[in-house]
Amino acid sequence: MMRKILIIGAGKSTSYLLDYLLGKAEEEKLEITIGDINPSAIPAAVADHKYCSVIALDIFNQTERTNAISNADIVISMLPARFHIKVAEDCVVHKKHLVTASYVSPELLALDKEVKANNLVFMNEIGLDPGVDHMSAMEVIDRIRDKGGKIILFESFCGGLVAPEHDNNLWNYKFTWNPRNVVLAGQGGTAKFIQEGTYKYIPYHRLFRRSEFFEVEGYGRFEGYANRDSLGYREAYGLQNALTIYRGTMRRVGFSKAWNMFIQLGVTDDTYTIENSEKMSYREFINLFLPYSPTDSVELKLRHYLKLDQDDIRWDKLLELNIFDSTKFINIPNATPAQALQKILEDSWTLKAEEKDMIVMYHKFGYELNGEKKQIDSKLVVTGENQTFTAMAKTVGLPVAMAALKILNGKITTPGVQIPISKEVYEPILEELKTYGVNFKEYEVPYLGYNPNSVIN
Repeated sequence: MMRKILIIGAGKSTSYLLDYLLGKAEEEKLEITIGDINPSAIPAAVADHKYCSVIALDIFNQTERTNAISNADIVISMLPARFHIKVAEDCVVHKKHLVTASYVSPELLALDKEVKANNLVFMNEIGLDPGVDHMSAMEVIDRIRDKGGKIILFESFCGGLVAPEHDNNLWNYKFTWNPRNVVLAGQGGTAKFIQEGTYKYIPYHRLFRRSEFFEVEGYGRFEGYANRDSLGYREAYGLQNALTIYRGTMRRVGFSKAWNMFIQLGVTDDTYTIENSEKMSYREFINLFLPYSPTDSVELKLRHYLKLDQDDIRWDKLLELNIFDSTKFINIPNATPAQALQKILEDSWTLKAEEKDMIVMYHKFGYELNGEKKQIDSKLVVTGENQTFTAMAKTVGLPVAMAALKILNGKITTPGVQIPISKEVYEPILEELKTYGVNFKEYEVPYLGYNPNSVIN
C-alpha cells in the first residue's frame, strides 16, 4: 500500500525536501504529489520522477484544495504563512496530519482542540529558524536540566548569509530566502527581551544600532540584532526564571549600521504606495525622500541628510547598489517604498547559479550546576551547494521532510498543534540531520553574564 504525501507550494526552500522524499519513495512506499499554482515551473527531474505527480493547485480554489487534501495521508504546506489556515482547516475536516515550517498563528492554535480530538499531528516551526533552533536549543536545555542544572541565560541567533568564497560585495550579504522578509525585518513591533533580569525594549528606528557580536571559529566575526519578541518561547522552553533571554538575527559586522541608512531615509516603509513608480528610475526613487534643492545633486543631498563623509564605507556601499542610476527603473506599478527598495537590492544581492549561501546559528546557554555558573556555546555552520541546493533550503526542507516521514511512520505520535520541542521530535531529527552535515559544535566557556560587577545593567 503506497502512502500519499501532498506538498503544497514548491518554492525556493523545497529542493532538499523533494530530493529527500523522492529518494526514499521506493523504500518507504511513498507517492508524492506536488500542488502548485505554477506547475510548469517544477523541474523536469522532479516532475518526471516515477513516484511523483504534479497538479495545478490554487489555494483559493476550494474544490482543488479539498480534492488534493482528501486524497493524501499527510500534507506538507510550504505556502506563505498566512495561507496555512485554509489548508489546516481542510486537514481537520478530512483528518490529515499537517507539517509546516512557519510560526504558529493564533488562528492555527485555535484548532488545537479539534486536532487533538481527531488524534492528528499538526507540526509547525520545523524549518530552520524557527525549527532547527528550537530542536538544538531544547536538546541542550534538557541535557542541562537532566543533570540538575538551572538555566540562567539563553541567547539564540541565526542568519542566512553568503558563503565566504562568494562574499564579494561590500555588504557581505546576498539574498538566501524571501527578499521581502529581509527588507521588512524588524517592523511590526518593538523588540523586547530580558538581559540580567531587566526587561529591554528597542524600537524599530534604533534596532539596527544595538548589536551583539560573536566569533565563529574558522568564519570570523558576526553581529546580531534583536528579533521582535524574544520572550515568546519563555513558557515553551521552560525558561520562566532565566535572567537573560535574547533571540536575534546574524549578519556580518557592519551590515546593521549600513542598513540603518535605509531606515532613516524611510525607504523600508511598506504602508503606502508611490505614484508613477512603474516608470521611476532608481535615482528618482531615492530623491523622493530628500529635500528639494535647486542646486545640490541627489548624491550631495543624501550625504548631507545621512551625515556621510566621502570616506565612510557606508557611502561606498550605497554606490555599489547603483541607487543613483537614472537608467534603471523600478518597473512596479503602485510600489511601496519597501517594494521599490527590494527591486533595487535584488539587482545586486541575488545569488548567481554557481554561488553558495551559508547558514550560521549560535546559541549561548548559561546555567548553574552544583553552585557553580557555567556556559555552553553551540554553533552551526552549513554551506550550500549552489543557487538551487542552498544551505537555507537544506536546513528548512530536510527537517520538514523528516518530520513528515516520522509522523507517517508512527514515530511522532503526540497529537495537537505543536512545535518541535519534545524529545520525541527533536532527538531522531537532530540525529538524522547530522548525516546531512547539519551538526552543532559545542564549546564550554566561562560564564560572565553581561556586567557581573554592576547592580544596574
